Amino acid sequence: MSLIASDQFRIVVGLGKSGMSLVRFLARQGVRFAVADSRVNPPELATLQRDYPQVEVRCGELDAEFLSRASELYVSPGLAIATPALQEAAKRGVKLSGDIDLFARHAKAPIVAITGSNAKSTVTSLVGEMATAAGKRVAVGGNLGTPALDLLADDVELYVIELSSFQLETTDQLNAEVATCLNVSEDHMDRYSGLPAYHLAKHRIFRGARQVVVNRDDALSRPLIGEGLPCWTFGLGKPDFKRFGLLEEDGVKHLAFQFDKLLPVSELKIRGAHNQSNALAALALGHAVGLPFAPMLQALKSFTGLAHRCQWLRERDGVNYYDDSKATNVGAALAAIEGLGSDIAGKLVLVAGGDGKGADFTALRAPVERFCRAVVLLGRDAELLASALGDAVPLLRVASLEAAVQRAAELAQPGDAVLLSPACASLDMFKNFEERGRLFAQAVEALSR
Repeated sequence: MSLIASDQFRIVVGLGKSGMSLVRFLARQGVRFAVADSRVNPPELATLQRDYPQVEVRCGELDAEFLSRASELYVSPGLAIATPALQEAAKRGVKLSGDIDLFARHAKAPIVAITGSNAKSTVTSLVGEMATAAGKRVAVGGNLGTPALDLLADDVELYVIELSSFQLETTDQLNAEVATCLNVSEDHMDRYSGLPAYHLAKHRIFRGARQVVVNRDDALSRPLIGEGLPCWTFGLGKPDFKRFGLLEEDGVKHLAFQFDKLLPVSELKIRGAHNQSNALAALALGHAVGLPFAPMLQALKSFTGLAHRCQWLRERDGVNYYDDSKATNVGAALAAIEGLGSDIAGKLVLVAGGDGKGADFTALRAPVERFCRAVVLLGRDAELLASALGDAVPLLRVASLEAAVQRAAELAQPGDAVLLSPACASLDMFKNFEERGRLFAQAVEALSR
């Protein structure tokens, strides 16, 4: 049964991926609606005209008069609600909403809701894997992968939803079973007036939540919650009551809950302190919705990470290989070098280079000197990188990714890791960072066993 009044007129504003999911949903519900987009040729226009030729669509500058004819506007996350035409419609009494608000009204199973400036995709994917391992019929999506409205189904037992601040702007009451804001740091400052406004948008995730999960290592992740609302926390310090953390015994570090050790961190394929934090966050969320520890830990042990994000590929001759092709800037490469380098017994052999986009590479020298055995350089700005790294470690130049993998394998010793973390964009040699990562993985797999 539809929860939408069929005698009222709606407008979907924005015809991208989420906008098209709104079109499909509203068409199934049998309600009257139209579509508007500020772009002359939005991404899904051809699909809309082919599959829903009866739906009115207006492209180009948004018309406040047209928008004001609706009782509710479903605004796509790519469009700021501060847009003048939207604000004018709101002044005239039109409700501004979005796909997540609509999803929350129709979802019949509990929702695990996850946001944060960083790591939300990894934690969302992990919780989904844990629920699957526990035998749950789980649907995973939102800002990651499948749009939320496309996930709705009667047989789903648990929804795991990643949410961006943009999606949360139009979410009035999510009513999640458990919600978390993993961390908050400056992002999207071109859309927000400052960090407080961004922080407020993120924290809309907690509206109506029955339980919350808080990062003890980030004060901005803690919501203002009423007494009695169950709160679970995670952090890289020691755990305590209702707390997930790290315990060390005989030199071995463990993921732990309260006073119980759960899993040695050495058994995780995702490495680095940031990923230990992600694992603890996922355990806290899964525990809050009643997932048993045994399948959650099994899922953790087999999780290799998201594609091209410090993703474990294979182990060969005591050396582990990681694809961090997504590290297209210096900051991302720094996080990978320091995170992985501090978490392995040996050293890193780093594969780096590409289109540096005018970046200053000097910040890489100190961590490379500390954590790396050697650096294999390729791509357009290889010499700029070489100049910044100086004599910190041996530097080798190669002409192809295949040659880079071969030389890195020759240099690495048992206990080491070979890490593709380019600190550069890929467009000088590849279509995108995904292609670069795929070709790296193929070259790693082709190494003789």
